[in-house]
Amino acid sequence: MSGVLSIAEVNALDAPAFAAALGFLFEHSPWVVERAWTARPFADRAGLHAAMVAVLEAATENERLALIRAHPELAGKAAIAGDLTAASLSEQASAGLDRLTADEFARFHALNAAYGARFGFPFIICVRLNDKTSILAAMERRLANDEAAEVAEAIHQIGLIAGLRLEGAVAP
Repeated sequence: MSGVLSIAEVNALDAPAFAAALGFLFEHSPWVVERAWTARPFADRAGLHAAMVAVLEAATENERLALIRAHPELAGKAAIAGDLTAASLSEQASAGLDRLTADEFARFHALNAAYGARFGFPFIICVRLNDKTSILAAMERRLANDEAAEVAEAIHQIGLIAGLRLEGAVAP
């Protein structure tokens, strides 16, 4: 299925078609979308997004950590190797992460390493709402958080990312 779907079209999809159409919203984690299907019918795109966020909130700690770990590092190995999903590639490019200077790349690499060592998962931020300067500042600032605060912030950021991805897939 391609193009922007109306909410009526979304509501008419069976579970497999719903997952196929919207499974890309959460990085390598279609289970979020699959579970949200049971909340149909959705009044609008905002209601659909709210149902998906509710799935995140109801998820177990292990499921949340798996979702967070499914995301690539920003300007990391997957980006260099060309192994990002189309959505991640576009989003990282929108923040200029595909055009880093050698110093910026070294700073991202060091902060990714420090963050990963501290928390055991990649730093998550909605890059489409930021630029490389604000992302680096957030990485430095959030290194001081405890793990519970970072898990909560990562899940919040994933909700923002999915909401922006949803705007391109479903009409308001």
